Amino acid sequence: MSTDVATSTPMAGLYQEMIIEHAHSPRNLRHIDGAHQTIEAVNPLCGDHLTLYVQRDGDHIADIAFEGDGCAISKASASLMTSAVKGLQSDEALALFRRVHSMLTTKPVGEGPPAGVGKLAVLSGIWQYPARVKCATLSWQALHSALKESALLTGALRNGTE
Repeated sequence: MSTDVATSTPMAGLYQEMIIEHAHSPRNLRHIDGAHQTIEAVNPLCGDHLTLYVQRDGDHIADIAFEGDGCAISKASASLMTSAVKGLQSDEALALFRRVHSMLTTKPVGEGPPAGVGKLAVLSGIWQYPARVKCATLSWQALHSALKESALLTGALRNGTE
């Protein structure tokens, strides 16, 4: 019997409930006035769209929020993502992005979700539904864009090219 927590019978109900709860009452669903970064993301296949706001304190994500419309998976993923990365350093957020992106897009190598994803494990079965992968990764791709943009800007400032 598989112990993939996202699809096993005992945990599937709990995970589905958590996704629905985050979709109906998303965390960090708001505008951040004066955000250091604003990233727009759209899934043209289904119409999901969001705006990600990132407020920084140096290399630290001091606050992060989103606005937009999307399906339950898209909203839940954005809610979970913003809760998970708030307070992280950029390199920590990038490492989490990599773990979660892999979890969302590929069949797991071992049993269950990868280590270090915590509550984000509720999304671990998404890879089995290709039509939902883009919904779940939309906010994560926006975060990745924000992290890359910030790294480029920081590098330019360090090198004196801006």
